[in-house]
Amino acid sequence: MPGLGHMFRKSKKAEKKEAVKIEVKGAPGKTYLKAMPLRDLSDLDAVKSEVNSGNILILRVTPLANKSVEDIKRAVNELCEFAESVGGDIARLGEERVVICPPNVKIWREKQAVPSEPTPTAA
Repeated sequence: MPGLGHMFRKSKKAEKKEAVKIEVKGAPGKTYLKAMPLRDLSDLDAVKSEVNSGNILILRVTPLANKSVEDIKRAVNELCEFAESVGGDIARLGEERVVICPPNVKIWREKQAVPSEPTPTAA
């Protein structure tokens, strides 16, 4: 059957994702859920290392937020860019926590329907 080879070629996007998966270190099949406070911008290196090792992190951002609102914005932006660059996922958990996951874990997000009519109020 001539011409079937092109159907089984990986797209550039699939090759890139595969390359990211290879970069993730750690014991195969071992993913840990870890919680830690984010006290300083220097803690970001440890967070990135854990995610690169295949672990899921729940970060309590309040300690850093109490020090500097600008630092927390910078930290969250850096973590968002990092998660995107490795094919991971990141989400807010309430007001005080952020979860960041490696490429093999995705965060489920409920899609909420936007009502076309105004929400009724009590009369």
